[in-house]
Amino acid sequence: MTERSKRPRRLRASRAIRAMSREARVHPAQLILPLFLVEGDDAREPIDALPGVDRLSIDAASGVIDRAMSHGILGFALFPRIDKSQKTVDGSSALRDDSLACRAIQTLSRRFPEAAFIADVALDPYSSFGHDGIVRDGRVINDETVDVLAAMAVLMAEAGAAIVAPSDMMDGRVGAVRSALERAGLHDTVIMSYAAKYASAFYGPFREALGSMPVVADGVPSNKRTYQMDPANADEAIREAALDLEEGADILLVKPGLPYLDVVRTLATTFEAPVAAYHVSGEYAMLRAAADRGLIDFRHALVESLTCLVRAGARQVLTYAAIEAAAFLQSEGVDD
Repeated sequence: MTERSKRPRRLRASRAIRAMSREARVHPAQLILPLFLVEGDDAREPIDALPGVDRLSIDAASGVIDRAMSHGILGFALFPRIDKSQKTVDGSSALRDDSLACRAIQTLSRRFPEAAFIADVALDPYSSFGHDGIVRDGRVINDETVDVLAAMAVLMAEAGAAIVAPSDMMDGRVGAVRSALERAGLHDTVIMSYAAKYASAFYGPFREALGSMPVVADGVPSNKRTYQMDPANADEAIREAALDLEEGADILLVKPGLPYLDVVRTLATTFEAPVAAYHVSGEYAMLRAAADRGLIDFRHALVESLTCLVRAGARQVLTYAAIEAAAFLQSEGVDD
């Protein structure tokens, strides 16, 4: 056989052959759509930092969910924007059974019983400091925060959340959440653990959308580096994931997504549990900004990004452009 007879390009020669040879495919059912919620009726508030994304009242969110499900999307992660008047040092409004998050889960899970609603479990929307835990004497307190998170998870699951997602990065919170769910008889509630959540610069638009930017003040940490992971560390993600699985996690989430493909890949090949990835607000905003300047084609760049996450090993991907991606995949695909 001559060297010229070895031609990998044969498998790229036509759309049909490329499709038959493709190693990784994104399916709409793998996509999870994050939704920002606000109080009100038929409310839609554009988010400047996330063009094309709105904060939605519960009834307005229903319309978006209808449209998403028509494209095969079944997962929805809910993030409530809480009025400043309800934010406290200890984030106590997170434990109200009539909170915006609980009411949204109750309403939406009843209306869409075939969908899976994911409840965020962290205190940053409810904290007057914008932190994921209770702040005292210049520190984010671990164990007291974990107690609150466990109670919060039970409330969300009782409201109808199929999945609770501790996104706080406190030590031991997955075990506490699992124990609390078991005591409450909520044996089937899935825990999607933010197992490897990095102290990333890519969260800015999300924090603007949620109104959860850490407060800059004396005695208050100005960032989340004491509990979110150092972007330089990959081996640490294995330790974090192993602990979360031991404590009862069902799905391991890596956040952000594309800058941490190596972490997604490592966790997917190290553990038998499903690994998810979050295509975060900064990644989405960069694609939008480049597309608005005519530098890239948004849909192709988006689907390429999501495909890379799936190729690395993610079985689920959270993305603000889930509907656009699903519609594009269904109508045209990545080759057009």
